Amino acid sequence: MDPASFDERYRKFLPKIQQFRLMDDTFMSLVFQNKACTEFLIRTILDDDSLVVTHVDTQNSLKNLRGRSVRLDITAHDAGGRIYNIEVQRSDTGALPERARYNSAMLDANAARPGEPYQQLPETYVIFITENDYFHSGLPLYHVERMVRELDRPFGDRAHILYVNGTYRGRDKIGALMHDFSCTDPSDMYSPILAGEAAQYKSTEKGVSRMCRIMEEMIDEGREEGREEGREEGREEGRKAGLLDSVKRLMANGSLSLEKAMDLLGIQGDDRQFVVEHLGK
Repeated sequence: MDPASFDERYRKFLPKIQQFRLMDDTFMSLVFQNKACTEFLIRTILDDDSLVVTHVDTQNSLKNLRGRSVRLDITAHDAGGRIYNIEVQRSDTGALPERARYNSAMLDANAARPGEPYQQLPETYVIFITENDYFHSGLPLYHVERMVRELDRPFGDRAHILYVNGTYRGRDKIGALMHDFSCTDPSDMYSPILAGEAAQYKSTEKGVSRMCRIMEEMIDEGREEGREEGREEGREEGRKAGLLDSVKRLMANGSLSLEKAMDLLGIQGDDRQFVVEHLGK
């Protein structure tokens, strides 16, 4: 891949693309559009090599007309009718139990059909892959299940929540998987299937161009949302509030540093100082 072959407006993205990891949701969502990669991921986490994934959606929005809608990193279905939601969570605030509960509820709400008996609700799995060890116990996996406390037995609602410890590096399948999630260079990955797909978006002109377009869309979206907030609040106060919102969204969605986000948005002078004063702590 020759960097000189890229349009000038894309070249600024190239160093950032090489730093992406599977732990970054923008990059993860692209790699796991590949059904075989998602199947490998779920098989590894659930320790079930017989599982067959039939359908995958990434960045799938589930609507809630009466409340908060949610955008899911990965939604997958298997041959047994089970539904999986897989999220990468780089901060502990993104991995709150209430968020896992809400995602589980949204899977149910969008799977239920009018008139169907409740027994036909599919079995669901919400899987949080966390950059930190959320439960601080050094285990590779944490399984969350409802229990009948007085009887000390499972409730049996077939709704499961799992936390995968991104810091775990044991000599087993989960340790190897979490190692791969932290790699910036696909050649360092243990899994050939993940390495091959990740390399497509880092070393081929077609894949890198797609990453560039996505990053450009993220910047445009952040700017537009910032302008909209500015219009709603009015005048200079609204403009500055929109500026902060644009930077925060780009940092979160693109896994960028404050300085890099400001560079990509072209923020200079007094505006740059203003952003640093409010977001640089």
